This record gives sequence, C-alpha cells and structure tokens, in this order.
Amino acid sequence: MENINQANFWQQHYEQNSISWDMGEVSPPLKAYIDQLPASAKNQSILVAGAGNAYEVGYLHEQGFTNVTLVDFAPAPIKTFAERYPSFPPEHLICADFFTLSPSQYQFDLILEQTFFCAINPTHRDNYVQQMAALLKPKGKLVGLLFDKDFGKDYPPFGGSAAEYRQRFESCLDIKIMELCYNSHPARQGSELFVMMQNQR
Repeated sequence: MENINQANFWQQHYEQNSISWDMGEVSPPLKAYIDQLPASAKNQSILVAGAGNAYEVGYLHEQGFTNVTLVDFAPAPIKTFAERYPSFPPEHLICADFFTLSPSQYQFDLILEQTFFCAINPTHRDNYVQQMAALLKPKGKLVGLLFDKDFGKDYPPFGGSAAEYRQRFESCLDIKIMELCYNSHPARQGSELFVMMQNQR
C-alpha cells in the first residue's frame, strides 16, 4: 500500500501505460463544467493536482485558460503532456508531491479533482482535505468527481461514499453540490458524484 505514495510507483505505471481508470479523454462532467465557465474565468488561477495524463489541463489550455497549473509527482505524464502541448507554459508544469506544495507560494481560485483523490492512500484523505483548503484562495472552489462506489480492494482506485465525503470535507469546505452525475462517461455511469465545494476562509 505504501508504494502508492512513491513517485516511482506511478512513474512505472505511466511508462507501462497501466493506469486502468484512465479514460483517454477529458471527463464529460468536467468538460461540461469548463464549458459553462464565463469568459472572466479564463484568467483565474486553476490547479489540477495529481493530474496524470491531464486531459482536463489540455482542454483548459485549448479553450484559452491562461493560468492553469498541472501538478504530478511522476515525471512521465508531465513529459508526455509537454510534448502534446508545446505552447503550455513550462513553469506551470510542476513535478512535485501535492502534499508538499507550500500555500505561501501557491494559491488558486479553482482546483479541479479528477481521479486524484481515489489514487492516494485512503489514510491520507484528511490530509488531502486540509491541503486543498490551504491551497484555495478565500472562497475558492474545489470542483470535480469522486467515486460513489466501494471497489473492495487495497490498491487504487479507492472508492467511497457521499456520507464519508461529507464527514471529511465539511470541516474545511462548504459543500455546495454533491450529487450523482447525470453525464458521466459510459464506463462510469452511476458511480460518480459531481462535487462543488467552497473554501470556508
């Protein structure tokens, strides 16, 4: 289990193209969310943490969002992304452990969640909540998808439930939306919650 907290574990999986839950495209619910953002949001600071192959980051870049940051601690997907999007600002490609990002250096208006929460060791979920709240600007938003499913296994992806998420997140974030997705990818129909949470600061 502890191997999943190591960059080498994920580097190997990306090199072998063995991320079983990678859809190979931007997630439909997040695409729909991005599409309805106003033009004024295109300058907002946006983070996609544990971004992996970062389809959402690529889509944001294609749509003209100018202040997007990708974070992953495996070099392989970052290198691949940079090759796919040579015009993406390299200073916004950060190879680092999300949990070591300094809130004094990084603050975001919006953080998108897409299969990062489900990939970390479940014992670190409270640390995830605290770090997300620390990296969000006052009233900043965490928006994305969480699995509403128990996978019953001790390796990622790890599932969960709305009841668990509410218990974990409500200490730091106001839960504005947490509901079953109606526009999930066909492979995930009925197993995803769309969430929108706002920093309590």
